[in-house]
Amino acid sequence: FDSGRPILIAPPRAPKSLGRRVVVSWNGSTETARAVALALPFLVQAERVTVLAVEGVMVPGPTAAEVARHLIAMLPEDDQDLALDLERLAGVKAERARAAAAYFRRNAARWNELRSLYVDEREVERVLAGFLPAQGIRDLLDVGTGTGRMLELFGPRVTHAQGIDLSREMLAVARANLERAGLKNCVVRQADMFQLPFRGASFDAVTIHQVLHYVDNPGPVIAEAARVLRPGGRMLVADFAPHDLESLRSEHEHRRLGFGDSEVAGWFAAAHLVTRKVVHLPGDPLTVTVWLAAKPEGTPE
Repeated sequence: FDSGRPILIAPPRAPKSLGRRVVVSWNGSTETARAVALALPFLVQAERVTVLAVEGVMVPGPTAAEVARHLIAMLPEDDQDLALDLERLAGVKAERARAAAAYFRRNAARWNELRSLYVDEREVERVLAGFLPAQGIRDLLDVGTGTGRMLELFGPRVTHAQGIDLSREMLAVARANLERAGLKNCVVRQADMFQLPFRGASFDAVTIHQVLHYVDNPGPVIAEAARVLRPGGRMLVADFAPHDLESLRSEHEHRRLGFGDSEVAGWFAAAHLVTRKVVHLPGDPLTVTVWLAAKPEGTPE
């Protein structure tokens, strides 16, 4: 990845053909982009090009999907294989949208019941939006992205945004929402929030919206998110203040019944973050709290 040059790997015996099928190992770096540019004579002649995002070595930059779209744009419009692939892609997107709608229908009653217990989500989003600058954020990560709502909210204000979630169903919903919003700079992927597949200091901002109450011990989640935050970066956490609604454990899979300010501040401090601001949004009976933390400049990566 660091050489910035394409590498040709060939078997001991010369193959009958060369370059029919090409694999691009992509990690988002400038060096990888240079290697792809140098390999374009092979890529445009290939029958099939597969772009692989390599786990564990990704850095902020164009995603594998963006690279694939760029290569597709270089093909002639009358290419028959391209037309067939686009037709299949349209079918995949349509099926994804149908699956997302079905998932919402199955879960709408539970979500609406929960949302009725706290302040209007639009008010929460207004506070969240005010905590991050309108400009200057290149890379944003949304941990536990769910439906991708945080990506929809912040996507138009950042260069690149990624959301991670373990639920394939929720990721399907998020992809459908992002496609409908036309946010091509936003992508989602399946990943574990306890072990993020990114290098340290990869993001300018991290959001964790209504996620921590599903976790027994949120401290390690905060610490892992802080690891991938750049010095000077900001972390936004939105969740419930302490409450006694035991029904949320049995009916909505909540593991924690809200969090106090001192508890969250302790997790921030343990992750070498500084609490900058706290806002409480009272509801009936649940109060939503938004915490803003920052990673000091000069913090070791």
